[in-house]
Amino acid sequence: MTQFETRGNEIRDLAKSLVLEFMHATGECQPGKEGMKLAQIFKKCGFDWGDYPRTTSSNQQYWVAAIVWELKAEGKVERVSESGPWRLL
Repeated sequence: MTQFETRGNEIRDLAKSLVLEFMHATGECQPGKEGMKLAQIFKKCGFDWGDYPRTTSSNQQYWVAAIVWELKAEGKVERVSESGPWRLL
């Protein structure tokens, strides 16, 4: 593994940790609550770089989508409905 892959993995782990910490600190993300939409999690965690040509704010959300799906695979979060918000388990 190269130093860049290693650093990238560290950044991914930090980003995943940030999202999980944010969800733990947010009332609507608690188990049994309404949950929070991905766009809100994305913005409130500071991942929005703003709009750029072909890289709008909404396009940038895909990275955070991958994070919450990883957290789901780890059994830490759930998606409330098929198109709906996310919350802690």
